Amino acid sequence: MAGILYKKYDMGIPLARQERDWYRLGLCLYRSTMANWVIRCSEEYLLPIYERIHQELLGCGILHGDETRIQCSREPGKKASSESFMWVIRSGREEAVQAVLFHYARSRARKEAEKLYRGFHGYLVTDAYTGYDTLEGICRALCWSHVRRYYIDSIPLDSRGKEISGSKGAEGREWCDRLFQIEKKLKVLPSEKRQQKRQELSRPVLEGFWAWAEETSAKYTANESLKTALTYTRNQRKYLETFLEDGRIPISNNDCETSIRPFANGRKAWLFADSPAGARASGIVYTLVETAKLNHLDVFGYLCYLLEGLPDLDHRNHPELLEAYLPWSETLPESCRLREHRTNKKCVF
Repeated sequence: MAGILYKKYDMGIPLARQERDWYRLGLCLYRSTMANWVIRCSEEYLLPIYERIHQELLGCGILHGDETRIQCSREPGKKASSESFMWVIRSGREEAVQAVLFHYARSRARKEAEKLYRGFHGYLVTDAYTGYDTLEGICRALCWSHVRRYYIDSIPLDSRGKEISGSKGAEGREWCDRLFQIEKKLKVLPSEKRQQKRQELSRPVLEGFWAWAEETSAKYTANESLKTALTYTRNQRKYLETFLEDGRIPISNNDCETSIRPFANGRKAWLFADSPAGARASGIVYTLVETAKLNHLDVFGYLCYLLEGLPDLDHRNHPELLEAYLPWSETLPESCRLREHRTNKKCVF
């Protein structure tokens, strides 16, 4: 079972291809059977670890948030071709708990965000989606990479696809690059010192950027993409400056997007979830796989450890027993950890 989960959710091999591979080895193991196994293992054994990861994330001070699309064929009340969403939460890089959580929901409605982040009180780094605006106890910080992409999209290109120099879009990108260059230099500093340096170095750049945006917005342009970039910049100024309040706050949501990428790549292979139960199971397993990676674990070894120990664990009466199975537990066996020194590829007898 650990091999099936590892192949699909870490290696990106869908169950249909695994079915053919099992048949090559002489075993008739149908994809429907494996899908049912994934659902049952997730609901009966892996769910308690998933819920503990969610609980630990809500206790962090800095979180990243994002959503990505997923198609669920048999979602009640929806067409098979309609879109559902996988909500993603990742802890900040300087948090004691390093974890990623994937949560399946049938919509991108605000109520899903309220349910997912209930109990969290801290800074949330996201894009400009308005579903996060009314969350209680949360301070929003917006991603500067999104701002930069808006300006890149507004840069005009010549017939060969090369950027035309001297455009306002290129100027906007240059302002964003200055902030990222400062952050690169401040990365090695502790958060308190980083916050102080941001006031000295980043704030003057921000003031210059806002002045440039106001001046550029006052001039006529036929470039609709540039208008969109400038409007986004001016409307989101409040949340784009939040990173100045705390040195732990990153200026982009790139870490969360990096954690989403394995899911997006896997989605190209398996295309859709057949049922809501399967989509929820995928969220649970992706949570464990990506959190294991953040904690430098061997994914296959960690899945084996969970599936060997959790079925017989009386965690309902003794929830403290789950501590030994969390991805950041110091008591995890060596079989769960990556080898620090890998042997040569040549076979040694």
